[in-house]
Amino acid sequence: MSQAHRDLIVVGASAGGVEALRALVAGLPADLPAAVAVVLHMPLGGASALAAILRRSGALPAVFAQSGMPLTRGQVHVAPPDHHLLVVENRFALSHGPTENGHRPAVDALFRSAAIALGPRVTGVVLSGVLDDGVAGVVAIRARGGRVAVQDPADALHPGMPENALRHVRPELVLPAADLGPALAKLAREHVELSSATPASPQMEQEEQEERIVRDWRVTMGTGTHMIGETSEYTCPDCSGVLNEIAPGTLRFRCQIGHAWSVEALAQAQGDAFEKALWTALRTLEEKVRLSERMAEAARARGDGRQAGRYQSRLDESLRAVDVLRDFLLSGGEPVPAEESGATSGDPTS
Repeated sequence: MSQAHRDLIVVGASAGGVEALRALVAGLPADLPAAVAVVLHMPLGGASALAAILRRSGALPAVFAQSGMPLTRGQVHVAPPDHHLLVVENRFALSHGPTENGHRPAVDALFRSAAIALGPRVTGVVLSGVLDDGVAGVVAIRARGGRVAVQDPADALHPGMPENALRHVRPELVLPAADLGPALAKLAREHVELSSATPASPQMEQEEQEERIVRDWRVTMGTGTHMIGETSEYTCPDCSGVLNEIAPGTLRFRCQIGHAWSVEALAQAQGDAFEKALWTALRTLEEKVRLSERMAEAARARGDGRQAGRYQSRLDESLRAVDVLRDFLLSGGEPVPAEESGATSGDPTS
């Protein structure tokens, strides 16, 4: 039987992740017998100094990954901005494919590709972040015989990602970030039987199809291969296309373009879209107020009292709507009592 070490550590983090990554990297020894790949969720279009930060944080060199770069043991490979970092056989690949949970690079894209490429040789690490990013990835790693480590939620600045990972898998390690480095180094020295990978399953086939969508998106676009799962009643926040549920009961979705969403990320994005629509409505109402003021003034100037009254009524109605909507937005989305907003039960804006 062919043997190997657990020689790839894939790490995912989001909000609060820089601090956790620095603590983890500080604990990794210079003779680490594994390559490390890191995805930190960041705004699209932004620059990143993460490689330099991690290089100064510990004994290992840290570089931005490039397509075709080999998995180098004892080195940290950082996903560059606006590109998915993937593992293909024993090399890294970069992709500008569809976002996952609104992110590129995305934690799940790295974890899933690593699991497919290297199976039991992979250890997945989930650090600080909100929502449920990384869950699908660690499930894929575990299904193929890999190991999972999670930052102790009590140690994370944002415990959402660690807590969600713990709900779906039983990890080998649950530790503060500062203690994960030595523990991961010990895991990396474990021998694994490459034949220990779990036999193929429908879930694995879907994961492999998702990996192809992200990696070969230029080839698969328009071929119908993006259409996996069953049509849902939801729409994609990124492109407004129909979302398919990847498999019944998974609460994971992917649209025709290829954008992927977990249920928590989808709910968050829909909430953001709703708030954006409300702010747009507020701006439109305020413009209506200013326009009604000018129209009323013009009507009074030409002695047309009837028209001036109509415009003034429109102005008053718009002002009441502005007050209600602004109070709602500034209250964080909590309904404002009618007596505080100035609206009455007979007011069409109440």
